[in-house]
Amino acid sequence: MNKFILSLLIASLGFFRLGTPLKAQGSLWERVDEKELSNGMKVLLFPNPKAPVVSVQVWYKVGSMDEPLGKSGLAHLTEHLMFRGTRKYGPKQFSRIIQKNGGQDNAFTGRDYTAYFENLASDRLAIALDLEADRMTGLAVDEEKFRTENLVVREERRLRVKDDPSASLFEEVIAAAYKSHPYKRPITGWMEDLEELTHEDFLSFYRTYYQPGNATLVIAGDFQPDAVLPLIEKTFGQIPPGPLPRRYRIKEPPQETEKRVVLRREAQLPYVVTAFHVPSFPHPDAFALEVMSQILAGGKSSRLYHKLVYQERIALEVGADYAFSSKDPFLFFLYVQGMPDQDPQKLEERLLRELEDWEKSPPTEEEMERAKNQIEASFVFSQDSVFFQAHLLGKFQTLGSWKDLEAFLPGIRSVTVSDLLRVYRTYFKGKNKTVGVLIPQSPPKEN
Repeated sequence: MNKFILSLLIASLGFFRLGTPLKAQGSLWERVDEKELSNGMKVLLFPNPKAPVVSVQVWYKVGSMDEPLGKSGLAHLTEHLMFRGTRKYGPKQFSRIIQKNGGQDNAFTGRDYTAYFENLASDRLAIALDLEADRMTGLAVDEEKFRTENLVVREERRLRVKDDPSASLFEEVIAAAYKSHPYKRPITGWMEDLEELTHEDFLSFYRTYYQPGNATLVIAGDFQPDAVLPLIEKTFGQIPPGPLPRRYRIKEPPQETEKRVVLRREAQLPYVVTAFHVPSFPHPDAFALEVMSQILAGGKSSRLYHKLVYQERIALEVGADYAFSSKDPFLFFLYVQGMPDQDPQKLEERLLRELEDWEKSPPTEEEMERAKNQIEASFVFSQDSVFFQAHLLGKFQTLGSWKDLEAFLPGIRSVTVSDLLRVYRTYFKGKNKTVGVLIPQSPPKEN
């Protein structure tokens, strides 16, 4: 179950590949075997006999953006309830069976998707298929289980968001940045909405979105596709098709005024977040925005870290976050956590001044090369596990097509300084800005 900040960052983590020479990237994904079952379910098979393990993942095209108005948190709550038992397997049996067979399982909810996975020995693959197919349409969650899990989710939100000032600030900035798009809602849900959700709300949501035509099954690891396909037909193939849910696309109007959020909370350090509306892949500017994010705050050699943390010593942490791939345009974040004695207003001014220097001091060839190499290195070294291979395929297929993966490295390599200046002038100037400031407050004095 994912933390709120992880839900913000996860979209920008995932551009990984196998440790093969970079020039071989064009042929890497030719090993994907794509199928579609008669009930409409997509299947992506990626055989890789490197180790005797597999990752089985089911990606549903449903996330927090699909929740009805006033029912935020329903997608995340449904993710929790998927572990509460079916008519065939009782409560908590799912994870116990996986763990008994030496595997790991978990799930995560995003704005555009909900995904479930099992990593286990390849000779236990059939177990994961049986369990996932069973809970796709066979949940047996009564009122009592619903209420219990709802309390668990509310407590999770309280611990991970309400008790974390920086997470609360991110949440408030996102809510302020959007007028109408459902991305404004937190994935964890507003507490007031969670308190009002009903068992019937859950059942309606589950029956609408949890069906084979709205899902993709991904398997990566040590297996033979010809041997696995009969198992898939025996499990997922027996689920009857249902009507495809309609996803409403809401276009966010342009931001016409700068927005500001000030959060006064009990905290030790000041925190400043700036957010800018930007496009996501497959928009061609996505590659330049990814490189820009890396140059600004991609590690200790980045501009922001070198100046604000190392040289001036006014910040404890700096960062940039860009969601390269999402169904609709999201936000580009720059943030700084100041040292204890720093004035939040001065931190904000310093952060924005560094951004404004982007045009006065454009990225050098050395910065460009270093950023691109760092992105490619992440692409190489993070793809040692079959989990990330399946994750990448499932995510891109859910958002569009897994074949879009082939565009990533060529797109990054093609970015020029003029591209970086163009995206700066297009998205980071004018009124397209939302600022959030955390002003630390002292704890109340005890009488």
